[in-house]
Amino acid sequence: MISNRSVPTDTVLPHIMYRNLQQAIPWLGKAFGFVELYRYGSPLSGAQVRAGNAFIMLKQAGPGYTTPKELGFGTQSLTIFIEEIESHYTRARSAGVTLLEDLHETVYGELQYAAVDLEGHHWLFSRHVRDLSPAQWGATLC
Repeated sequence: MISNRSVPTDTVLPHIMYRNLQQAIPWLGKAFGFVELYRYGSPLSGAQVRAGNAFIMLKQAGPGYTTPKELGFGTQSLTIFIEEIESHYTRARSAGVTLLEDLHETVYGELQYAAVDLEGHHWLFSRHVRDLSPAQWGATLC
C-alpha cells in the first residue's frame, strides 16, 4: 500500500457535513480540541482535523445534504479515544457544549462522555480504563 501524508493508512476517515463549515472548524477546536491540519476550496469546501490519533474530514454541506440538527434527529455517533479524558470533558463543559452523558465508566471498561455539536452531530469521547473481554460484560460472542 502506498503511504499518503494527508490520510493515514488503515484508518476509517469519516466525512462530516456542516451547513456552516467556516464556523464549525473553530467551534470544534474550542469545544473538543480538534486541531485543523489543512483546508481546501474557494469558497471553503473541506478541512481535515485531528484529535489524538483520530482524523476527521469536515465538509461544507451542499445541495442534497442535511445535518442532524436540520433533520431533528441524529444519524450517527462517532467515538474518539482521548488519553486525557477528564480534562477533555472539563474543556467541553467550559465551552458550553451540550452534554448528553456526563463523564462515567461504562460496563465495558470505558471512561466516556457524550456530547452533541453545533449542528447536531453526536460524539462520544472515551478512554479505556479496564481491559475486559466482551463476555465479561455480557456481550454474546459470535
